[in-house]
Amino acid sequence: MAEHETTVRDILKRIREDEIAFVDLKFVDLFGGLHHIAFPSHALDESSFVRGINFDGSSVRGFQAISESDLLLKPDPRSVFRDPFFDDPALSLFCDILDPDGYRPYTRDPRGVAQRAERLIRSIGMADAASFGVEMEFYVFDDVRFEQSTRYGFYFIDSADGQNGDARPGRGHRPSRGNAYFAAPPLDTSHNLRGKISQLMEVAGLTPEMNHHEVGGAGQNEIGFHHATLRQAADNAVKFKYVVKNTAHRYGKTATFMPKPLLEEAGSGMHTNVSLWQGGKNRFYEAGRYGDLSAFATHFIGGVLKHAPAVCAFSAPTTNSYRRLVPGYEAPIILVYSQRNRSACIRVPFTGANANAKRIEFRTPDPSCNPYLSLAAILLAGVDGVRHEITPPAPVDENIYEFATSEHGRLLQATPGSLAQSLDALEDDYEFLIRDGVFTEDLIDAWLRIKREKEIEYLGFRPHPTEFELYFDA
Repeated sequence: MAEHETTVRDILKRIREDEIAFVDLKFVDLFGGLHHIAFPSHALDESSFVRGINFDGSSVRGFQAISESDLLLKPDPRSVFRDPFFDDPALSLFCDILDPDGYRPYTRDPRGVAQRAERLIRSIGMADAASFGVEMEFYVFDDVRFEQSTRYGFYFIDSADGQNGDARPGRGHRPSRGNAYFAAPPLDTSHNLRGKISQLMEVAGLTPEMNHHEVGGAGQNEIGFHHATLRQAADNAVKFKYVVKNTAHRYGKTATFMPKPLLEEAGSGMHTNVSLWQGGKNRFYEAGRYGDLSAFATHFIGGVLKHAPAVCAFSAPTTNSYRRLVPGYEAPIILVYSQRNRSACIRVPFTGANANAKRIEFRTPDPSCNPYLSLAAILLAGVDGVRHEITPPAPVDENIYEFATSEHGRLLQATPGSLAQSLDALEDDYEFLIRDGVFTEDLIDAWLRIKREKEIEYLGFRPHPTEFELYFDA
């Protein structure tokens, strides 16, 4: 998980030697939206990296009020990568965000939250590093249209893979709904696109692993990439979405990481694999216990399950997330852990005697999240479990939905049923996030306010097409 410590001088040398035309500075807003500003390479010097670049924080979602708008972008040399989506040679870097008043880290900078979480586990002697591997599913569509106005509201989606799609009229090779896992061509029409995405991932510094068609028949895909430390993994997740969306766009298609774009098709998750390391050893492994998990790992699981409703406010952060988190479709909504059961919130992948591969997989998150905040919240929930030696509910290896209706199973808890419920859970349970200054109350207050006002209330005011079906003849 080591990262080469690239310096500013290394970057300036690379600009000269590779005849780089542009340097692009990237950052995400509070809710994970990607922003950028590009400079001709000759416009930046060593002082640009040291002092930072001014920008208007009041124009960025979830950041500053207009009365205190100034913020600074400070490029992180460690994050540099070749950007394959410029016509001319370009380098991109992720930035940290600073408050110019005192040149201190900006409290609502998601990347800063991730880095503070990493520093915390080192400072308390719990681990040298946290390893995160994220599995991000997405859909590729050939035609997407949507609009909401006073007189009408609609969405229309068409996919060459879709059972009822119009993108390939007259062709009979289409996967049936929910039956496309590992489908082969010609049922899988996205294999060449995934291949091109994988190649461009390598250009951008990601290490692609397997790629395949996912369960969703109408164009659901997955491309794996290598695990990394928390901040790197979050950088990589943002970079992956950037590569996928731009490659699809170049091929006249649209890629979406929306958790549940299609009725009666599988939702897209962001299964999050976690392990903690100390002195080169995996602290999650202990042979002979359930799943070969150490007591340390079991307490970590206890913390994640205890705080999962609050964590969902960051890991499943949209109203659409809760179209995915429903019974069925292998939805991970029951707050238990299991060695192999994919409907448990936490799965313990079978890794045999390989101690280095031992990890837990938190299956509730989805790729609409801000990965910096989601991964940091998961880590802090687990840290709280270790600190307080929280014992999770007993593991369940039978059919979880059948077990949940049994006498013992009725005691099991589930994830929130809506974004509103997850925000309420966060409001009631955020001490574990702010205790060590990783998250701030300012950030959490802004998150709760904006999510409620700009998403829940915004959606709640608008008539839904299904309401016409149900109530028009009232």
